[in-house]
Amino acid sequence: MAAEPQASSGAHAAATQLGDLPEACLAQAIALTSPRDACRCAAVSPALRAAADSDHVWRGFLPEQLMIDGHSYKPAAVALHQAPAPAAKSKKEAYLGLCNASGAVAVGGCRVWLERATGARCYALSARRLSLPWDDGEFCWKFTPHPRSRFAEVAELVDCTCLDIYGALPVASLTPMTPYAAFLVYDTAAEGHRGLSYPDQEAAVSLGGRVVARHDVCIRPDDAEARKFWDEPGGGDHHEEPRRPRRREDGWWEMEMGRLPSTAASGGGEPGEEEVVASFEVLGWYPKRGLIIEGIEFRPVVESST
Repeated sequence: MAAEPQASSGAHAAATQLGDLPEACLAQAIALTSPRDACRCAAVSPALRAAADSDHVWRGFLPEQLMIDGHSYKPAAVALHQAPAPAAKSKKEAYLGLCNASGAVAVGGCRVWLERATGARCYALSARRLSLPWDDGEFCWKFTPHPRSRFAEVAELVDCTCLDIYGALPVASLTPMTPYAAFLVYDTAAEGHRGLSYPDQEAAVSLGGRVVARHDVCIRPDDAEARKFWDEPGGGDHHEEPRRPRRREDGWWEMEMGRLPSTAASGGGEPGEEEVVASFEVLGWYPKRGLIIEGIEFRPVVESST
């Protein structure tokens, strides 16, 4: 007779499911994961959806401050590049608003937004924030508005022989323990371009003056031009196939310049103590024109989900 209550209690315990837990308990557990995992939980059941979409979960994913140039800014207190959007109805909606690169927080020619899956910070430096070569005179570049740009101006190469472009960001601005990649965002003038198809171009990423990645690249690949270049005397040794750009959905081209390991992007130290620098250089001294630079982006490397 004494064994029956135990069997009944065991049957009752076996019938308890995850969705039977209080919403507050589920939300507390989900808040310890990532934005991507929270969205996955929301697709499991109505009970988990209520917990996964709660403000308690997404409040933890929202950054209290965004680091720009070593200074902290509250997202709500910074003017946006576009017209202000309606106030978010939930913390999740507010988070997703910060993941929109076109509506990123903008300060002094730098735009910052969040990577949707992880919440890691992304940065875009405008052409005005980059170091551009002026060795050929003050008229080798011109700054002009562009209809597809997120910034007020882009830089258009009018004519030069020396072409090297640098963009720097304090390491403290990056999300700690997150691998990053740097990208050159650009296009070419409608009137045409010159000197941008030869495969004697190099991109690099350095940390504190130490190069951590270096690659051969070609921002306007032309196989016929490449063959002529390598056949010429002094064409150089071809160590690797140059990296090629990809066309983005917003119409710009982007070239991956190199990656910064997560161990390097630790975010430690005082703001401005150390910088990560992404550079692009054309090694040959010959006429070049028609390159339009929108900026350089630093974005976290996210493993594709399966």
